[in-house]
Amino acid sequence: MKDRSSEAILGNEKNFTIFRFGNHIIRFKSPYSLERYTKIKDWDHGYLVVMAKYMHNEEEEEEYIDLVPILKNLYFDVDTFLEPIKKVRLEYDGCEKSR
Repeated sequence: MKDRSSEAILGNEKNFTIFRFGNHIIRFKSPYSLERYTKIKDWDHGYLVVMAKYMHNEEEEEEYIDLVPILKNLYFDVDTFLEPIKKVRLEYDGCEKSR
């Protein structure tokens, strides 16, 4: 069994992006046309480069998610929260992908 204590999970549900790590679930608005995130290209201490599929486009698009300002607005100690995260994986429709 894999040790996933250093993995966070990224996904989406309706009009929200969901980032989960440990006991924390962080939801924030995403575009109404987002179908799903398809690939995590890079993770760098709170900054994600992802590929996303939108309803209005047949092709995937590269997107950027900066969690730092979101975490600050929620009064997290950003460095303490992000320090243990070494990998982020996608979770949707019962499938997983990681980076």
